Amino acid sequence: MKSISKLSHIGVANRKPLRVNKAFIFAFRVSIHLISAIWLGIVYYQALSGHLEGDPVQYLLDFSGIGTLHLLFASLLISPLAQWMKFQQLMRIRKTFGVYAALYALFHVWVFIAYELQFEWLLIASEIIERPYITVGALAALILIALLASSFEKIKKKMGSKWQKLHNFVYIAVIAGCIHYLWSVKSNWYEPAIYLSIATLLLLIRRKKIKNLFK
Repeated sequence: MKSISKLSHIGVANRKPLRVNKAFIFAFRVSIHLISAIWLGIVYYQALSGHLEGDPVQYLLDFSGIGTLHLLFASLLISPLAQWMKFQQLMRIRKTFGVYAALYALFHVWVFIAYELQFEWLLIASEIIERPYITVGALAALILIALLASSFEKIKKKMGSKWQKLHNFVYIAVIAGCIHYLWSVKSNWYEPAIYLSIATLLLLIRRKKIKNLFK
């Protein structure tokens, strides 16, 4: 196993850095913006106009919740992929995925508060306190919203080294989000279990970095 790992490391070390035209990265980022924003807008419009079958509120909750996890996974995959491919330009795309993960999470919270509980604040507070899956989901959403709020360059500069410490909480957010999904389903638990496995794998790739956080 060690020899295979060494060979893999040597293969990566010998690989030439990959570079592409800046226009390609720009186009990639624009496509993420367009697909993420337009897709969410279309689904929301369909729900409001009655074009969705079944419960439109539940559909919006499912769509935004799963969408948040997909975007989080994409964001967390960028760093090891860029390192493995020696493609540092890819890191410019990570923030875009992260921003939309937070926006989808914010939309998920909005649908829950506005349509599911209809701004009944006492009910909202009791749901968060009494239902563990909502408590965990609220934790994940709060972290992502905090990361979104601190994503502006001016705030990043003011925070200094604290900025990176705050953004390391994304690891808690992705696990909490997957647990929220797992605990929220009454059946078909295998699908959220797969999501939790993917999140665990993405964190295992970063195990050295995560260990250093606790030193």
